[in-house]
Amino acid sequence: MKMRKTLTTTLATIALATIAHCTYAAGELIGIALPNKTEARWIMDGNNIVNNLKSKGYKTDLQYSTYDVPTQISQIENMITAGAKVLIISPVDGATVSNVLKKAKQKGIKVISYDKLIMKTNDVDYYATFDNYQVGVLQGTSIVNKLGLNTGKGPFNIELFAGSLDDNNAHMFNAGAMSVLNPYISKGKLVVRSKQTALSKVATLRWEGATAQARMDNLLSAFYGGYRLDAVLAPNDNLATGIISSLKGVGYGRANKPMPVITGQDAQPANVKAIIRGDQTSTVFKDTRLLASAAAEMVDAIVKGKTVPVNNTTSYNNASKIVATYLVKPTLVDKNNWDAVLIKSGYYKANQVK
Repeated sequence: MKMRKTLTTTLATIALATIAHCTYAAGELIGIALPNKTEARWIMDGNNIVNNLKSKGYKTDLQYSTYDVPTQISQIENMITAGAKVLIISPVDGATVSNVLKKAKQKGIKVISYDKLIMKTNDVDYYATFDNYQVGVLQGTSIVNKLGLNTGKGPFNIELFAGSLDDNNAHMFNAGAMSVLNPYISKGKLVVRSKQTALSKVATLRWEGATAQARMDNLLSAFYGGYRLDAVLAPNDNLATGIISSLKGVGYGRANKPMPVITGQDAQPANVKAIIRGDQTSTVFKDTRLLASAAAEMVDAIVKGKTVPVNNTTSYNNASKIVATYLVKPTLVDKNNWDAVLIKSGYYKANQVK
């Protein structure tokens, strides 16, 4: 009888401890700092992260910085002060949040770099992102296939654009794309008439579409007075939109002057519409539902002291350390599969892209 009473008491104690731990874990505040709320993909990211975390019982503080570094740093500081257990950060500038992360480290707060890698600090613990090198490979392959370079066609004229140099992803996208395109450039099957091929020359600060549009205006004026532009490597949809506007301004998009092959990334609704009507060739879809779910699982494992799910521990060096990473696969979207990938999967409603 005494043994049974002791066992009952022990089990009750364990149960109460378990409940207390679960309540503690579930009630934790998770800070989420994202770069911008004017792009559909970041709104989707934010909503998906919050919904995933709330379904696990966590409190959330979601903040957008409108691509302003001081604003983002201030937001992160406020999250630290508020007692966040974990920070999910997609940095505006990958190298400028390192100082504020020292404060997080001192308070035992774990940091997950989200989509974009936080650079030059040991105070980032994990990275959740898409396979960004593969994003570039898909973009380069889209150009190769559409032009028929893989069947011996060419030469064709191409101009290259890249993202912001302060974003590590821009380097990964460019490396992936150029791994596909460089062999054709070397053989003369792709000709960069501007000769602007170095990443430093083709980068676009803060991924500004207006900056890409202005550069495309200059390229067309300086190098394509008597030549046709056949393809443009655009690393995301924001830049693609600016490039398309520039091209239409000089007559591309008409029956006698079709649009060049133009890539993109993020599958923003306006750009899916552009693909449907033929202004843009492709975009790379990064299903933020999957990335948000992965980030939430990482948070849950951190808080509960479990093994954090990662699938790459060698590739992502932030110039201070190799950051353990969970990679999600991207998907190329064009006029042949946009409906199946984006609509039938439930990511968008049909009226959002028609």
